Amino acid sequence: MFKKRIWKPLLIGFGWLVSLTGLVVLMGFIEVKKAELVCKKVNVFIPGNQYFIDRQEVDNILQTTSHTLIGRRIENIDIHELENKLKINPFVEFATVYIDMDGTLQVEVSQRQPILRIMNRFDQDFYVDEHGLKMPLSQNFTARVLAVNGYIDELFANKVDSLHTALAKDIFKTADFIRKDSLWDAQIAQLYINKDHEIELVPRVGNQRILLGNADSLATKFNNLKVFYKQALPLVGWDAYKLINIKYMNQVVGVRNETLLDSIKHRKQFMADSVKRAEIKQDTAKTDNMPVLEDTKEKTSIKN
Repeated sequence: MFKKRIWKPLLIGFGWLVSLTGLVVLMGFIEVKKAELVCKKVNVFIPGNQYFIDRQEVDNILQTTSHTLIGRRIENIDIHELENKLKINPFVEFATVYIDMDGTLQVEVSQRQPILRIMNRFDQDFYVDEHGLKMPLSQNFTARVLAVNGYIDELFANKVDSLHTALAKDIFKTADFIRKDSLWDAQIAQLYINKDHEIELVPRVGNQRILLGNADSLATKFNNLKVFYKQALPLVGWDAYKLINIKYMNQVVGVRNETLLDSIKHRKQFMADSVKRAEIKQDTAKTDNMPVLEDTKEKTSIKN
């Protein structure tokens, strides 16, 4: 019994020694193989549906066209340096570079995903990605994202950078909320910052201004707007209000479009007068036994 207790740890130790020896031999074999291996080709994979950076630009960054990689020994290729070169590009979020055992250099580039385009009051134009980082526009591709302009003070130094002003952060928060909701993503066409530095929503349907204010309590404000759309607008029409104020959390204030109301009243009065004139002409036509025709665009058509 005592001998078994002695041999058991010895056998375990011997097993570990054999395993470590095998691992060292295997690593040495890999190093020898790596030293002999040369880069035969470069595969570039750019996932997603954005086209800010293409294969040609990646090749230029890696200098594959000048044959500085293909034909070089793998041990002489600095993988981390290649990744850092790619990450310098403002449209690249991250890059992964590795080499297969057959000598193929695998390159995967993930692009930044913009969700917002800002045009500030200094005529600077830039994107904001899904992480709230500023990025430049591209000559290769224009992203179809929510746009915002107006009295915006956020500056852009033509490099990837975070948002600095509270207003710009509110704009990003609002745009992010809108894009994640299918209803508002379809309905809101643009954002505008007024002279009071408040956010206004520009809808696709309807001509009214929608005053959001700031990005506080967005879920509540947009839910109030949805209720207003369902209950109030069907009764009066989409253009009955020139302003819908949802910046207060507990209420929605609609300002009537007086110009539209006056126009509607004028049109109704015009139609009523037209009908009366038509009736008079009809009576006259009956007397003269002659038919009467009226323009159907604005007046009621009557034929005897």
